[in-house]
Amino acid sequence: MKKFLTPLILGTALALPAFGAASAADDTLTIGVATAQTGSLAPFDGPVIEGFKIAVDEINEAGGIDGKIKIETIDKDVRSDAAQTSIATQELVDAGVDVLVLPCDADPAFAAASISGAAQIPAFSTCASSPTLPVMGGDYMFANFPGDNVQATVSAKWAFDQGHRSAYLLYSPDTQYTTLPLYFGDVFEALGGKILGKATYKLDQQDFSAEVTKIKALDPQPDVIMTSAYEPNFPAFIKQLRAAGVRSQVIGSDGIDSPTTFSLGEAAEGVVFSTAGHPTAGSPLEKFNKLYEEKMGKKSETVFNAIGYDLVKVIAAAVKEAGTTDSVALRDAIANLENVQGATSLITYKGTMGMPVREVSLVRVKDGKRELVGQPSPDADLIPAPRMQ
Repeated sequence: MKKFLTPLILGTALALPAFGAASAADDTLTIGVATAQTGSLAPFDGPVIEGFKIAVDEINEAGGIDGKIKIETIDKDVRSDAAQTSIATQELVDAGVDVLVLPCDADPAFAAASISGAAQIPAFSTCASSPTLPVMGGDYMFANFPGDNVQATVSAKWAFDQGHRSAYLLYSPDTQYTTLPLYFGDVFEALGGKILGKATYKLDQQDFSAEVTKIKALDPQPDVIMTSAYEPNFPAFIKQLRAAGVRSQVIGSDGIDSPTTFSLGEAAEGVVFSTAGHPTAGSPLEKFNKLYEEKMGKKSETVFNAIGYDLVKVIAAAVKEAGTTDSVALRDAIANLENVQGATSLITYKGTMGMPVREVSLVRVKDGKRELVGQPSPDADLIPAPRMQ
């Protein structure tokens, strides 16, 4: 994946045309962006910030939010580290920002949530999807991505509808996100399916021979193997699984919505995963992808570009609704937003306790490309409650 890397020393403002230093002026919204532009989360935060910048430029070139409020940012690279995220967040709070943007993972976002909450500054994770994030993070913490429990509900229902009746779960207890398969298991069993087994792995693991051996020894083989492993775990796992001759349907999640997955050849063929959007003909996402190519000089290779664009649109909608850049008023406005048009879908926060209601797409890897499986609405009665770890 090509990364949009920001070569910053912590505490230094990013010098790009649409970005600048914090301002206390009434006609300026200052966003503190503490994201992982280097390190393990960079393949996600990097593309998000590309789309984020496109939206900021677009709004500023049109005269600002509602034609009058310009957006400025202070950017800090937290290097995919929770401690650095906390440090950067405190520095941004001290700089007087109006809104905070935090990394694409619940764990570093958790580390900063108490700081943003104490300062009464609304904060978004770029693409963390754990439904525990706003629950544990407090009233000022918001997500910007379909929840793990919602994605798992869509995936499990699809699997069951395909006639699959047995599943094996591979997850990691190392992060909130990588426990997503447990939600899948809850829904799959509620529908009448059977979980044949579970295995765990470490985030730095590259040898999956033990886990693959367990799966291969099952008789009968599971109809489905569900995992939320992402780079570098997923490529290692799927290659070793297929090399061992296991042909079960593999279902993943948004963490593998990356060019790497589509470059794995035969090993990834037929893998289905949930993500935040798919550019159908005439859709807002198709329009955004054309805009991205025009602005960046390359094709968008991941939905995370559009997720960054959507985040700015949500923030702008909240400013317009609140009629002010006051952080407390913005928090209340965000919590009551309905049907904000993003590049990926309509986005609603009203009545959601900080997790957005937005579209989930199921995508299949076919011949190294994306094939849309469907964009179903999850049955609300099936969605599991957040797992508090």
